[in-house]
Amino acid sequence: MAIRFSNILLPTDFSQVGEPATCYARELAQTFDAQLHCIHVVDDAYQAWSAIGPESLPMGPPPEEMLELGRTRMEKFCTEAFTDLKKKPIMHIAYGRPFAEIIGYARANNVDLIVMGTHGRGAIAHMLLGSTTEKVVRKSQCAVLTIRTGDEPFTMP
Repeated sequence: MAIRFSNILLPTDFSQVGEPATCYARELAQTFDAQLHCIHVVDDAYQAWSAIGPESLPMGPPPEEMLELGRTRMEKFCTEAFTDLKKKPIMHIAYGRPFAEIIGYARANNVDLIVMGTHGRGAIAHMLLGSTTEKVVRKSQCAVLTIRTGDEPFTMP
């Protein structure tokens, strides 16, 4: 069976954790002459509220402002990271639950492979914070390649 990738999705939060995944996605897109898709999701849970009830007010910037910031950062990210690709990356900014938006985008755009960075947190931090990458791995219908930063020392479980 020949492995072939036509559409590769790179979710990014623009952090250093994603840098190794960015390198993998770029190389895979070049090797397979695949279309690279880059997605940034503004997490709908980012918004803190000052109170609960009818008088509640959001404490963070409005979603429209966060989406515009995401667009600006995505354009800069793609310009700096993918100048050497034959095909210009497709950029997408979404608002919602990151894992759900990533999986939905992958399904809607016939993505063959999702390439994601992972923090490699310990069990306690993982239980408290959850993991977008883990949710994508468990629920995605396509292959998911996870890339660790290499900064975390290996600890025997």
